[in-house]
Amino acid sequence: MATQPAPSKNTSAFFAQAGVSFAVSLLGLLFALLYLPVDPWVRAFLGMTTLFLVSSSFTLAKVIRDAQDDKYVVSRLDQARFDKILAEHDISKPVL
Repeated sequence: MATQPAPSKNTSAFFAQAGVSFAVSLLGLLFALLYLPVDPWVRAFLGMTTLFLVSSSFTLAKVIRDAQDDKYVVSRLDQARFDKILAEHDISKPVL
């Protein structure tokens, strides 16, 4: 009876590194938008695009994580059902 291991958790160092890299890249982009020598409407368009890109990135990450979690839960449920069937099966009983 083999069970799948629980999904690995991220370390706090990896979490911190991901947060810092996100903050640095976002601040760099905002700095570039502020000092870009273009008209205000172009700057506003790029700012709006940046907000949409960031929010869609978070949404995509959540959807991927949810799909992986669902796959893990379904796999665990299937394994539990199979284990229950095996436990209830009596090999001395004739098959009809």
